[in-house]
Amino acid sequence: VQLEAFGGGLVTPGGYLRLSCKASGFISGDYAIGWFRQAPGKEREWVLCISSSDGATYYGDSVKGRFSMSRDNAKNTVYLQMNNLKPEDTAVYYCGVASGYYAAIHVENYDYWGQGTQVTVSS
Repeated sequence: VQLEAFGGGLVTPGGYLRLSCKASGFISGDYAIGWFRQAPGKEREWVLCISSSDGATYYGDSVKGRFSMSRDNAKNTVYLQMNNLKPEDTAVYYCGVASGYYAAIHVENYDYWGQGTQVTVSS
């Protein structure tokens, strides 16, 4: 499985971005697709994830009400819509796949990772 994340950029506080994560390859059984982020000098932080089986989405507390996740199965792509961005959202954002999980919030649950895309929120 290969993942490609893109869509990052520079945005002013209060602005929005949409990240995409395109997957290629086949995964058998259930899996979760998640977004993480990593700011300089910090550990990789779980942001949210979506279940492959029913599309249920789970959010980290820091992004509830601002971020949302959706999927387009025909395009093998998931999207991370980020609204009302704050400077503290600045990080490299990674998408990942946790095979065998309905939902997953820990880095060690994920088997596959995209290359990351930089999001910078600054005035």
